[in-house]
Amino acid sequence: MKTEIFPAASELGRAAAEHAAKSLNAAIAKNGSARFIAATGASQFAFLSALVARKDVDWSKTEMFHLDEYIGLSVAHPASFRKYLLERLIRPAGIAKFHLLDGEAHSQKVCREVGAALNAAPIDVAFVGIGENGHLAFNDPPADFETKEPYIVVKLDDACRRQQMGEGWFARFEDVPQRAISMTIHQILKAKQIICVVPDARKAQAVKNCLTGEISPMFPASALRQHPHVTVFLDKDSAASLQ
Repeated sequence: MKTEIFPAASELGRAAAEHAAKSLNAAIAKNGSARFIAATGASQFAFLSALVARKDVDWSKTEMFHLDEYIGLSVAHPASFRKYLLERLIRPAGIAKFHLLDGEAHSQKVCREVGAALNAAPIDVAFVGIGENGHLAFNDPPADFETKEPYIVVKLDDACRRQQMGEGWFARFEDVPQRAISMTIHQILKAKQIICVVPDARKAQAVKNCLTGEISPMFPASALRQHPHVTVFLDKDSAASLQ
């Protein structure tokens, strides 16, 4: 695992975007296309903004997969990750081939269908973050490190739901959905390369736990340390608890 630390989130975002563009372009040059997984959330704002601003990626040759989504939330809701990806990545970049998780449809059917598309060919790069409770996608602790399913339905813990409210996506804690569809840990680790973008002081303890503690379902993102090609992008605030 390679860790890079930057003075501010904006610089982290630009550096991560440059790395992501190179990874996508390398896959396109080798295979004629690039298949990638995209994360959402406030932590990805600077990264995705810098990425779509670049002019050196042929997005018409990419295929995007969705990392996670709330169950029962309308695509029109401000917290919808489908809405987020459409507005911040898919439409600005002009991505034509994408697979979104419909949280309003039958969740097990969505897991099967998007999972089948996901596993139709290797994933070149996954963009992920780390939650305040150490979650990877919506795999809250204790995360399932064993399942081989591509997507599962998960129950969100209170810490995760408080984070979503704290970031301004929901007015009240009670409004945050209790269940979500999430890509599994095993599936994320199948990507050839992983780019992990984690700014903000709120993430400092989780970064320390996941990058320096034991590899454990109690620290879900610690699983990233089992992958041979991971780059973690931190700012000085999220890296504050590291030695």
